[in-house]
Amino acid sequence: MRHSVRLKSLKSQLSTIEVSRRVGRIIGVHGGVLHVSGLDKQARIGDRAEVTRSTGVLKAEVVQLLSDGIVLLPDEAVDGVALSDRVTLRPGGTIAPSQSWVGRIVDPDGQPLDGKPLPRGSVPRPLRTSPPPAAQRRAMGGRLQTGHIVFDTMLPLVKGQRIGLFAGSGVGKSSLMGEFATRISADIVVIAMIGERGREVRHFVDEVLGEKGRERAIVVAATSDQSPLVRRRCAWAAMAVAEHFRDEGKSVLFLADSITRFAEAHREVAVAAGEAPVLRGFPPSTAHLIMSLCERAGPGIEGQGDITGVFSVLVAGSDMDEPVADILRGVLDGHVVLDRSIAERGRFPAVDVLRSVSRSLPAAATPEENEILAQIRKHLSVYAQNQMMISAGLYTQGTDPEIDLALTLNAALDDAMGTLHEQDPKHSFDQLRLILRRAGRAPTLKSNLLKDRQAG
Repeated sequence: MRHSVRLKSLKSQLSTIEVSRRVGRIIGVHGGVLHVSGLDKQARIGDRAEVTRSTGVLKAEVVQLLSDGIVLLPDEAVDGVALSDRVTLRPGGTIAPSQSWVGRIVDPDGQPLDGKPLPRGSVPRPLRTSPPPAAQRRAMGGRLQTGHIVFDTMLPLVKGQRIGLFAGSGVGKSSLMGEFATRISADIVVIAMIGERGREVRHFVDEVLGEKGRERAIVVAATSDQSPLVRRRCAWAAMAVAEHFRDEGKSVLFLADSITRFAEAHREVAVAAGEAPVLRGFPPSTAHLIMSLCERAGPGIEGQGDITGVFSVLVAGSDMDEPVADILRGVLDGHVVLDRSIAERGRFPAVDVLRSVSRSLPAAATPEENEILAQIRKHLSVYAQNQMMISAGLYTQGTDPEIDLALTLNAALDDAMGTLHEQDPKHSFDQLRLILRRAGRAPTLKSNLLKDRQAG
């Protein structure tokens, strides 16, 4: 069986060998882009190219087609490039994953980053492709256990759902995604580390994932020092890997960190290609770029698996109206806001429940559970609206029963939102129910009436 897989991989690699190539020449270098003649009849947008310069081969991508040539954006600095240097085209935009990639770290071109040989899959997949037909996609599946009470109750995650993690730097976003990777039930975990620091890639794999997490994970990484082309391809390559396993009927957990750096990489490429940055510094194509990536996640059609997607967003100064955050909120099935003030007082995950929402509710919970969630949101909201007055010592106990109750419940609910557990999500609801019961607000009468109506 192993020899058969290796033979298929070898045949796939041999099929990519070209007997002859047409050669172009460098005719100009302007603002970090390369102008090439002689390839305008063969080149297509997105094709890869190799420039033979005195200091070695420089890889690039076709970003513009002109009447008298093509424009390339290089993967590295253009140092050493001279006029009349040779340029050859290579087919680009595909990746060939296989089961042997599980447990490995690869770059956006499918090359290993851990120093070990990596067999190529037998079927190349395009990096950019259309999502499954909307009318044929299955509905989202059952609730997934995360190990965090806040996600197993207030913000449930279900199979095939797509959520966003919105946070500033240093608020615990990457750590939370690492816990998702090791705790959420899935056949395969695909992690896209887009523009991440090189040190963080190794730390995430060795410390956060650990040996147990690596057993079912594939990490696709492009570090912050690499070109915007490579960083942008990282998200597409990781999604193509996830789609490969989804089409095999597997349940895939897709984690992208971060979509902000993906959008920033696209901005650099788009501006080099002549697009104007008119959307608060981003080009108009940014919205479609992000939406098309997110739409590829989610449930597949009959006979396929699903891709549960978690997309992180870096929001400077908690600005939820900045372009990338605003685009994502409109296309995802929920968003989770991590608040710096909550993290600074030591509660992790630092989820701001009132600013977060999961669109899997109310379907992902029972009528009684939805009643519990509604009561808790109400009490948290009352406390938040009066927090300034309470903190300043201006509120007198006994003045308002709703505020009194919110004060009584707040500490217990805050502790519960930061609790990590290993039990079934139903036990998480039991804990919330117990908190309400101690305050005399257990949802018993209304939930019993609902059950009677359903039984009738």
